[in-house]
Amino acid sequence: MSIFKRRSRLTRKVKTSTFGKKIRDFLTDKRQRLVASVILLSIGLFIAEYFLGKSGVLMVFGLAVLTDLLLFLSLRKDLKENFSIQIFILPFLYSLAIGLFYLLIPARLLTRVAITSLYAIGLYSLYLSENIFIVSSLRTIALLSSARTVTFTISLLSYFFLANVVFSLHLNVFLTLILIFLFTFPTILQSLWSYTLDKSLKSNLAWVLFLSFCIFQFSVILWFWPSTPTLIALFLTGVFYTIVGLSHVWMEKRLFKGVIWEYLLVSLIVFAVLFFYTSWV
Repeated sequence: MSIFKRRSRLTRKVKTSTFGKKIRDFLTDKRQRLVASVILLSIGLFIAEYFLGKSGVLMVFGLAVLTDLLLFLSLRKDLKENFSIQIFILPFLYSLAIGLFYLLIPARLLTRVAITSLYAIGLYSLYLSENIFIVSSLRTIALLSSARTVTFTISLLSYFFLANVVFSLHLNVFLTLILIFLFTFPTILQSLWSYTLDKSLKSNLAWVLFLSFCIFQFSVILWFWPSTPTLIALFLTGVFYTIVGLSHVWMEKRLFKGVIWEYLLVSLIVFAVLFFYTSWV
């Protein structure tokens, strides 16, 4: 009997060590660490919103911080050679935006699963893009343009969600404008950094402040606009797209007349939607 017990113990130890080795091998690859981080955060977001409801707001902020922490742990080797604080801006805002927007949608299982899936896909794409930015700052790679497109798209999505949440709170004008500025400034800072890849936060700081002030002025007008938070957020996101998008093409030295009209057309379309769908009665 003792022999059988010893064999069973040895078998357990072998299985445990094999399982632990598989986990270590899985986490040694950078891409696999990013996948594990996305899965962990997606599960945490689903639990926070589906089971905790509105009481999960604090957990949403915690997940936003954890998003940056896991990104740092996944890319720590590359960050040793080329650390840039800007790569942590958009992942934090994206997790925060999705988590807070959860509170505005119907509490249905299918809706929650859809939003969680959107979050997972977007976060994984964002993680890969931030990795590309870090690597491309050391050497030129072909995927840089794709990474810029992905991050700009996620910036627009995050901006729309955050603006929708802020205007849905129906706070006074001062608090609303402060909150708008708190996520507008870092979003623009990260978006312009993706084209310069300058480590210094002072780089283009004056330009970032100017663009933030432009959107700030639109926010003042929109606070008094008699429309729904969703339409207001849509218009403000359109303004963000136009202003920041024109800055991007200017940095790429592609600021031609036709390109300018394409961006202005987007602003005209979202303004038309805001105007015609506003209840003036």
